[in-house]
Amino acid sequence: MQGAMTALITPLKNGKVDEETYAKLIERQIVNGIDCVVPVGTTGESATLTHDEHKRCIEIAVEVCKGRAKVIAGAGSNSTHEAIDLAKFAESKGADAILSVAPYYNKPTQKGLYEHYKALANSISIPVVLYNVPGRTCSNIEVDTAVKLFNDVENIVAIKEATGKIENVVALKSKSGISVISGEDAINYPIMATGGSGCISVTSNLLPDKIGKLIHLALKGEYEKSKEINEELYEINKVLFIESNPIPIKFAMYEAGLIPSLEYRLPLTAPCKESQVKIKEVIKKYL
Repeated sequence: MQGAMTALITPLKNGKVDEETYAKLIERQIVNGIDCVVPVGTTGESATLTHDEHKRCIEIAVEVCKGRAKVIAGAGSNSTHEAIDLAKFAESKGADAILSVAPYYNKPTQKGLYEHYKALANSISIPVVLYNVPGRTCSNIEVDTAVKLFNDVENIVAIKEATGKIENVVALKSKSGISVISGEDAINYPIMATGGSGCISVTSNLLPDKIGKLIHLALKGEYEKSKEINEELYEINKVLFIESNPIPIKFAMYEAGLIPSLEYRLPLTAPCKESQVKIKEVIKKYL
């Protein structure tokens, strides 16, 4: 599993998912060379979508992509049976794989994480991408646990690494053949240069062509050119995390005219005025 992948935002209008805009955003990703879209992950505000909304977003993504780009559907929960329900739905609708965040809040042990992912993967036949983001979940998938899952469970094929630790990438690659996918835009290039297979990007919502080029160059071994793009994007990668994701990226997309309304689901709110000024200043340099 490799390539440039976008963690899609979920546009809202009058309190509901704006399905028309959502489809247009996905089409824009495909046209601009993104290999795969990832609906209803963290960036898609999955934590505050209803299960029906969550499932509808997966359906739309599959319908729009139609084999032109892959769909890795978000299917995570701190309840294993809920994650399984979402995963089975994604498979039934034609998703190519699922992305499943480590169970949050209940802080499972490494044995609990292993059994959770094993049960989830065994419930479906499509590939499973582990998602390690302990800064949000308080649940870290340790390297040895990820390696054991990769070795023991046939359809666990990749991990989205969002710890910010390059050491984790090196350790994972030295111990297994698991695909490591960057989950931190600021270090997309370093992860690729250390054996990464691609990225699941927030920035690519706004700049799919740039992220696509960065990843595709790295995959071809053209690391110096890939590095130049990564450095070029440093400022925007930084400002898009000035507040909790997806607050800044949704604001940037609104300012760029890519979504018609700026809406979040509580407890998320629009960025503060100071952040808005900074985001506006930075995105002008890239659009």
